[in-house]
Amino acid sequence: MNTGRPRSESKNMPQPASLGGWLKLAEKLYTRHRLTLGQTATTAHDEALWLLLHALDLPLDSDAAVLTQKLTIAERIKVEAVLRRRIEECVPAAYLTREAWLGGEKFYVDERVLIPRSYFVEIIPTLPALLPDDVKVRHAADICTGSGCLAILLAKQFPGAMVDAVDLSPDALDVARLNVRAHRLARRVRLRRGDVFTGVPAEKYDLILSNPPYEPSARCDRLPAEFRQEPRLALDGGRDGLDIIRKIFRQARTRLTPRGLLLIEVGGLRRAMEREFKALRLEWLPTADGSNCVCLARMEQLRAWVD
Repeated sequence: MNTGRPRSESKNMPQPASLGGWLKLAEKLYTRHRLTLGQTATTAHDEALWLLLHALDLPLDSDAAVLTQKLTIAERIKVEAVLRRRIEECVPAAYLTREAWLGGEKFYVDERVLIPRSYFVEIIPTLPALLPDDVKVRHAADICTGSGCLAILLAKQFPGAMVDAVDLSPDALDVARLNVRAHRLARRVRLRRGDVFTGVPAEKYDLILSNPPYEPSARCDRLPAEFRQEPRLALDGGRDGLDIIRKIFRQARTRLTPRGLLLIEVGGLRRAMEREFKALRLEWLPTADGSNCVCLARMEQLRAWVD
């Protein structure tokens, strides 16, 4: 991908002797080349450290003393190669390492799926308190599952539940299958190909959640280079970002149990959601950073809603 960023380091990258030296160099290069963060970590130090440790097959929780470790020529070649790809091609760190972490769990990722990042990591542990007292989650669905990470976290939160992981992309479902197997949940997480619920066998769910594509199409065109390497299908929510969200609301009415819950993460669309779905009187769940961008609708609200 041509990012328009300078590539002068590609010919004469310094060769620090220690891992700590490479980390300092990486931080400088991140700043100089204006690399975009947020897919894996929020600081250049944290992302670069993770990337370099992974390149050297060192544990992510390595002691700080590892930074004084002198690198062999072969090890320098490894860390230089990974830094070149991150800097010159703007490849997201998670695609270079083929892994991402969410909710303390490791997931395989590659260019076929969105890199896991979701406020549902905060919300899922609170779900039992949001459910009516007499409702047990026996069947749940994760719509637009991508890598399958949220479906897996749901299955672990509700060990007695079956979870349907739904996505339109066959490539994404192939990645989700790898993760479901790695977490030994193949008996409880079922992969379904569907356009929201279109194409999915008729089921009723006590709980439906989704982190759908919600970026307006014009914004997708202006995303930083790192984010443009993620599948557009997983990001683009149409002209106003609400195309998939509208479909989820409409179809959830026929898929929820009488006291079921629907939760959707909507990014920066809260005001647009409140305008378009005012009659639903959506509940907005608190998040640690105050973005409060996950909405909740109960079946009784959906049943009374006329779109």
